[in-house]
Amino acid sequence: MPYSLTVKKTEGKPGQVWYPLQLNEVPKPTPGPGQLLIKLSAAALNHRDLFIRQHLYPAISFSSPFLADGYGTVVESGPNTSPSLHGKPVLLLPHRGWDSDPSGPEDPRKYGIIGSSAGYDLGTAQEYVVVDEDEAVLAPEHLSPAEGAALPLVGVTAWRALVTKSGAAAREGANVLITGIGGGVALQALQFAVGMGCNVWVTSGTEEKIERAVGMGARGGVLYKEKDWERRLGGLLPRERPVLDAVIDGTGGEVVSKTVKLLKAGGVIVCYGMTLGPKMDWVVQAMLKNVELKGSTMGSKKEFKEMVEFVREKKIRPVVSKVVRGLDNLEGIEGLFEDMKGGKQFGKLVILIDRDVESPKL
Repeated sequence: MPYSLTVKKTEGKPGQVWYPLQLNEVPKPTPGPGQLLIKLSAAALNHRDLFIRQHLYPAISFSSPFLADGYGTVVESGPNTSPSLHGKPVLLLPHRGWDSDPSGPEDPRKYGIIGSSAGYDLGTAQEYVVVDEDEAVLAPEHLSPAEGAALPLVGVTAWRALVTKSGAAAREGANVLITGIGGGVALQALQFAVGMGCNVWVTSGTEEKIERAVGMGARGGVLYKEKDWERRLGGLLPRERPVLDAVIDGTGGEVVSKTVKLLKAGGVIVCYGMTLGPKMDWVVQAMLKNVELKGSTMGSKKEFKEMVEFVREKKIRPVVSKVVRGLDNLEGIEGLFEDMKGGKQFGKLVILIDRDVESPKL
């Protein structure tokens, strides 16, 4: 029988508990009208999954399969489906309940991310999955299964932050700062911004990650652990236009006070995460410069499809940090979580569900 992977409930306080992984044998599902049966080749981890295992995420399901990112092949189609995807590799939409409204989910009560979610009995840590036809998108042909699995959640999050939220900064010649390079969303934002012709700078905790970002097209970067790193960053900006159009940020904290002097009047800070804590600063200089602070989350189904098309057009390859093989390789999967806990990864952490697929060269 096929396998699925779930998290097992144990006693403990939020932030102190560590839910173990549980391997399950499950029946192979059958697609109904308008549905597709997909044989999954690869799934990827996100920080959300780390939070789930520590009970730091709401509405956790201990029966629904784990993980939200998936790449697989359509092996069976139910009645009333188009034959266009049959036998083709696809990417799975990592969320439900948000169609196209640029402001946010049409009905927030129905919105949710898949994977160990009480709202949706669906996740990508399983060998077979059934989804509605419009919840699968033809995968860009140049992507390997691991690269495909690395894309969905971070891709749509980065796309919304950069394209939808920063607006005019997503253009050729714009100056953009991306904080915390090495994480999946930050790396996808870097690849998208470079693909659009932006001038990109980054912050990181290590010189190695900055060097790797420069190898991907960034103009340079600074260590955020250094005092007054913003002054060093200012010295890296071009003399002919030494201002930032936008900051794409996943950290929060002091990002406003650190970057306000570098932002142009009317510049924008897009915050898609707050890894430094649930609060951030707001200073009067930002108000006087008409700086905009915008919150951003994952994107809509429409934004997801736009993002995938851009990846196809620009032949972008998501960065994969590490791969392990097999849903039953619990020791290897635990190693991926250890890397995430320690911030060791540069890119995505991937499980190859299909042991026969080729692993990308890392």
